[in-house]
Amino acid sequence: MHVFVTGGSGQTGPTVVTELIAAGHTVTGLARSAASSARLAALGATPHRGSLEDLDSLYDGAAAADGVLHMAYGGDYGDPAALARRDCGAIDALGRGLAGSGKPLVITSGTLVMRGGRISTEQDEPDPDSVVAVRIAGERACLDFADQGVRASVVRLAPTVHGPGDYGFIPALIAAARRAGVSAYIEHGANRWPAVHRSDAAGLFRLALEKAPTGSALHAVGESAVTIKSVAEQIARTLDIPTVSLNLEQAAEHLGNPFLAKFFSLDVPVSSEHTQALLGWAPKHATLLEDLATGDYFTPQASVRAEEVWPTRA
Repeated sequence: MHVFVTGGSGQTGPTVVTELIAAGHTVTGLARSAASSARLAALGATPHRGSLEDLDSLYDGAAAADGVLHMAYGGDYGDPAALARRDCGAIDALGRGLAGSGKPLVITSGTLVMRGGRISTEQDEPDPDSVVAVRIAGERACLDFADQGVRASVVRLAPTVHGPGDYGFIPALIAAARRAGVSAYIEHGANRWPAVHRSDAAGLFRLALEKAPTGSALHAVGESAVTIKSVAEQIARTLDIPTVSLNLEQAAEHLGNPFLAKFFSLDVPVSSEHTQALLGWAPKHATLLEDLATGDYFTPQASVRAEEVWPTRA
């Protein structure tokens, strides 16, 4: 299969591109810069210059492919409506490039769209009041193409996709712990997050392209319910510092970022049992706590990455 990929040079994308090529697929990757082009070429993919705003480029890339994987996302997070419009516009262009072909369109969302307080499944509806409800519009834009001759599916990634070079949420906790000399969780710390190893997520993206039924919502989740307290305790053990419980306001000050404090207070456990049974997907790589104990999260390079991605602010 010739796969057109957006986001192939990001954090998770290179592992996905490598997975696809290793399975015998060829990959063309959207690249908006020379650096992105070079990274994709080094992975064995063919760069396709363009951006999420260049809808003609997206259409052409999709129309020339046997399937599309859309992972790219971003922009001004202070303007969620603009984020949703750009994402939906990109998905529409990609879907039109595949319309009537029966070829796969796989797009990325996040499990944080699900309702909190209980373990959600793939059959549950996303929560329009969720903290990342902005992603729901993209899900719907993709699945609408199921009625237009496209094998459309959505992969919801766990909020922490862990592995080497992670610069997501967990490194922000580590950076704050280093600064403060304590590893913090919020209130009782019993709130739960799903997690997935990057290599396991890559395997699921490949399987979704190869055989996900049209209209599928899939959960890229290796662990359904990791407590934030257990993460804070592992960080404390590694850094040899105490743990501490903070309220939400204190956590915002500790992290230097109210946005992060809100995320780390969420309780949104999610199951992937249906996804595993449907596609024969079996997560097999390290758990989040194992990665924290043995991975590269506490190297000097990881600290620099965390501070660059999550700068503190008043």
